[in-house]
Amino acid sequence: MSFVLYNAPQSTCSQKVRICLWEKGLPFTEKKLDLFKGDQLTAEYKQLNPNGVVPTLLHDDEIIIDSSVIIEYLDELFPEVPLSPATPIGRAHMREWLRFFEEVAAPAVRVPSYNRVFLRHFQAMTDEEFIAFGESKPLRKDFFLKMGRKGYSDDEMRQAESRLAMTIERMERRLDDGRPWLLGEYSLADICIIPVIIRLNDISMSHLWSAQRHVGAWFARFQEREALQKSFYFGSLLSEQYGDIEVNKPVS
Repeated sequence: MSFVLYNAPQSTCSQKVRICLWEKGLPFTEKKLDLFKGDQLTAEYKQLNPNGVVPTLLHDDEIIIDSSVIIEYLDELFPEVPLSPATPIGRAHMREWLRFFEEVAAPAVRVPSYNRVFLRHFQAMTDEEFIAFGESKPLRKDFFLKMGRKGYSDDEMRQAESRLAMTIERMERRLDDGRPWLLGEYSLADICIIPVIIRLNDISMSHLWSAQRHVGAWFARFQEREALQKSFYFGSLLSEQYGDIEVNKPVS
């Protein structure tokens, strides 16, 4: 049995799969892709993942794509280290969190990430080059073309921050009853959102939970887990890749 993970160090979706693999104690070979060189858009890679995004997991001869699908697959395959509730209703509640995070927090965090850090990769392009780059992305074309070479507007940044704040407030309410983790026991729900929280911390947006003491305690608790520490090797944080990241004020 072998696992090969095609991913990118700084990708939040890749990070949650790495955490799951380490939590399960599964050895894996890591194939690191440079997203800004277009490694994920090559014909060879798109034979594995036609969406042209990371991560992709190869389990022997099987190909599994989509980060949340991958972590649920791993949890079903290796239940000896359980990361899902034991009951159907518990698993249903876990999946409610997974879908919420995928639909709200995951797309929202891309907006400040690109505006504050990644935009530099596109500003030197001509309009034609940028449009061609955006058009080459099967799954994220609209996201890039909406961003443009000048980035997202202040209004779009405010909307993204509002959605992220809503996510954290919902987590705070859930943790307010004394639960150490979102479902009581540590689960895929926690794994799914921690890369987003780490990204916000890394790009100077921790103010979103500065008044949320339960989320703050959850975050501190998470940082003690060995799987998290192994998953976030040097280069996984944007501040490690881009030493000139400025500390930006929150959008008002």
